[in-house]
Amino acid sequence: MSEPCPISPHRFHIPVMGTGFTIDTPLRVARFGISSVVSLVDDVLIDQMRKKLSETLGRSCEEIDAKDVECRERRISAYLNLLHDEVQLQVERMRQSAFDKGSELTKYFEMLPPGPARTLYERMREAVDEDHRAQLQEKLRSLVQPGSIDVNIMTKLDRPHLRGGKPVGPLFSDALTALRGFARSRLHSSVILSAGMNRGLFAHMADFEDFYPNSAGELRKKIVLKVSDLRSAVIQGRMLAKKGLWVSEYRIESGLNCGGHAFGGGGRLLGPILDEFRREREAFVAKLHRVLNSGLKAVGRDPLEDPLPVRITVQGGIGTSEENEMLYEVYGVDGTGWGSPFLFCPEAVNIDDEHLQRLCESTPKDVELSRNSPLGVPFWSLRTSASENLRRRRIEEGQPGSDCPKGFLVSNTEYTERAICTASRRYQNRKLQEIASANLDPVARDDALDLTLTKACLCRDLAGSAARNHGFDESIQTTVCCGPNTVYYQRPSSLREMVDHIYGRAQVGLSPDRPHMFLKELSLHVDRLKEEVQRRASGLATSTLESSLECKSNLLEGIAHYRAKAREIVRRGQGAFLERLEDAQAELEALLPEHERSTRG
Repeated sequence: MSEPCPISPHRFHIPVMGTGFTIDTPLRVARFGISSVVSLVDDVLIDQMRKKLSETLGRSCEEIDAKDVECRERRISAYLNLLHDEVQLQVERMRQSAFDKGSELTKYFEMLPPGPARTLYERMREAVDEDHRAQLQEKLRSLVQPGSIDVNIMTKLDRPHLRGGKPVGPLFSDALTALRGFARSRLHSSVILSAGMNRGLFAHMADFEDFYPNSAGELRKKIVLKVSDLRSAVIQGRMLAKKGLWVSEYRIESGLNCGGHAFGGGGRLLGPILDEFRREREAFVAKLHRVLNSGLKAVGRDPLEDPLPVRITVQGGIGTSEENEMLYEVYGVDGTGWGSPFLFCPEAVNIDDEHLQRLCESTPKDVELSRNSPLGVPFWSLRTSASENLRRRRIEEGQPGSDCPKGFLVSNTEYTERAICTASRRYQNRKLQEIASANLDPVARDDALDLTLTKACLCRDLAGSAARNHGFDESIQTTVCCGPNTVYYQRPSSLREMVDHIYGRAQVGLSPDRPHMFLKELSLHVDRLKEEVQRRASGLATSTLESSLECKSNLLEGIAHYRAKAREIVRRGQGAFLERLEDAQAELEALLPEHERSTRG
């Protein structure tokens, strides 16, 4: 059995951002022990990156025929192998280098969090005897460990494929081919599954040896689930365990205080969700261990005496070292994800100069929870991006919609037998004709027009920064999937500065107006609920009254949780924190009171 997945020396990771922002982040940060996530949606971009990097690095690059039925899988595997091999070379070069001032080897250890390796490094620096110092340096070199090159598959993006106009079968859908591309690569890392369940994808995972534990309980490839709450974790974890597959990490993301697609979660707040994981963790793991052993026996494998390790991590809206440490100390998480802050760090991600400047100048009005996504899920985006400016200009010129060059988000069969994208010109022209001929009142008509015209070409434009930075296609107009936390960052930062900010060793210039991450998430939910109430009053309700009442109840329960834990959550400014909770509670209690009385009666 090949060696298992490495363990990163850092306690944070850089989540996936769009299709292009983190497409080559491993080559930028993995040698420093920092884990990051690559999107496997866009195999066209992936192959462009493979060719460009191979040329830059002086590597050979096999041409993969786009007509090959396995081209998507082969492109992904080839690119991931390139990342793996190059990071291994980077690390080996680092191990052989000197501890000179400003060297990458020195930078590696100076960015580490407190721990044995960092302590040993400080001992080496203070050592007077040259022989002793040399011994310590050799020990330190042996401790250099790269971060994990993880991948993300959005389970719902599972477009079927045709060859010669005929279906080639479910095994060649987007999600399954992405899985095979990862499973057959040389990576020893994790696949993060997001956006819910895909039974076909879960079943296909059981076809690969690397996802099963060896006799020592080690995994070469790990499964990570991005989940909204404990219930979702139990359902999906149990489904995989029945197949003999273990989920090594449950990655909890804030429902609204995140970048990209936002899933509201019915008003359930991050603090109470994390607290439930903390309370139920031991029983949860034990239960899944029993299910796993039954699953292993069912497929002819030996059961495991002890449960495999499980990590509980969290991401979404974290912005200060105090918040980061609070999540470890109060809720017992094993790791945190920092996404949008790294959009200000061009050393770590693909962000072109134009959009880096726009991010630095952004205000709360510039970052909106939009209806841009063709998937029909609320989507955080930068209103001032080039992509958004182009979308609005096309509408003004009477030519709305995109030509849909990639088609990864096709899902609508309203007007066609074969699915098309709701951001496409083809769909929007048909929909606009339908709206024009319909007998709608002005309010409903305006809402239908907005819902149609606001859709953006995400699968192309989320690769915009990468395409422009690497010279693939400068005509692509970038869209930025930044979260609401973005507007509180005011300047670019280096990788060293951002890592030091995360660990409380430096500050990157956060706005003094930035609220605590829990308060920000709460305010987003309150605003969202108020919008639902207003839409219902206008006859445009997209949710039921019962769901609004449940959301209100969950938010009030969350406020009670934060009030009870205020001393642990906030070290400074507890009075202001509690005051903001009271204000939010007052706003909530003013919503839907007559309906609550009628349901009680």
